[in-house]
Amino acid sequence: MFCPKCGSLLLPKKDNGKIVVKCSCGYNSGDNVNTKFSESIKQKEDVSGAVDSSIETLPLTEAECHKCKHKKAYFWEVQTRAADEPPTKFLKCEKCKHIWRDYS
Repeated sequence: MFCPKCGSLLLPKKDNGKIVVKCSCGYNSGDNVNTKFSESIKQKEDVSGAVDSSIETLPLTEAECHKCKHKKAYFWEVQTRAADEPPTKFLKCEKCKHIWRDYS
């Protein structure tokens, strides 16, 4: 419900033990309210299983893992130093999940 004077949202308040809707501009609905107010708390849905973390969304490149000698790895870049320096390339082995850096 909105205030007929200023258009703001009317909020339910207790006035002499009765629930009425009032506005910050001073408008008071008085006894004209035929609306019932109720509060309810909705339960949050469990969405933790919605995202499968085992699926890699990173791009794949040809790179040899130092640990298991597998030839493919996922990669991403992060600007770890100053802006005038090149970004650091991180690689993650497709097979054993070992992570290493490539500074070239």
